[in-house]
Order: sequence, then C-alpha cells, then structure tokens
Amino acid sequence: MASPCARDKASRHDGHVTARLTELVLDARDPEALAAFWCEVLGWSVLDRYDGQVEIGPAGGWDGPTLVFLPSDDPKTQKLRLHLDLRPDGGDHAAELERVLSLGARPADLGQGDVAWAVLTDPEGNEFCLLQPVPG
Repeated sequence: MASPCARDKASRHDGHVTARLTELVLDARDPEALAAFWCEVLGWSVLDRYDGQVEIGPAGGWDGPTLVFLPSDDPKTQKLRLHLDLRPDGGDHAAELERVLSLGARPADLGQGDVAWAVLTDPEGNEFCLLQPVPG
C-alpha cells in the first residue's frame, strides 16, 4: 500500500495549502532551563515568552517550525512518540556528540542496539538522536 504522502506532486501542490507546521510543543518542568539547553544545542535564540511559555527559533527567522516549551508539573512517564533528529553541520559526529553531552544531554538506551547515531535525552528526559553528518 502506498503512503498517503506519496501521491503525485500535482495533487499535493495544487496551490491550496490548508495548514503548515509552525511549532513543536514540549511540556517542561522548567521551560526557561529547557529552552536555554536547546538554544545552546541548536544555536537558536529565545523569540518570545508568554505566560510561562518560552518559544525558540533561529534569530534571523526561517520557514520551519519553532520549539515552544510549556510549563507542566506532569512527570514524563514513558518514551516520547515523537522525537527530534539532529544532524551535525560539520563532518565530526564525535566532536558534536561531546559538545551536546557537555551542555547537559545524556546517553539513552531505548533498545536501539548498535546503531550509527547517538540516542540521547535532554535535561528533562526527552529523547532525541544525533545522526551522522551527510557524506560529502
């Protein structure tokens, strides 16, 4: 069965966009601290603060989604069903892994086995992956 996203380009790009992804939202016990971690990891800046929420993204703006951290006292009890995949801009995965770990990320074992990428968690336990650089 073909993926619904694999429809021909004409049917996907007929000029009628109904919605676009603008934010990825994460609950956080400490939105300011988690936003600071992700700003350091991604080289982003705080774009907005509102009612305890913190929104981050590239300082110069872009067409992609931002990250929004919402205050929540609910504990994280299981693996996230959605996670972020990051890819180093440069060609040195080991150096980027060392940098991200020094910022407060921790290695995570989710049963992934021996893989070419690193599975990590942020300071609040949210999983993300650090992929290998694109050869090139």
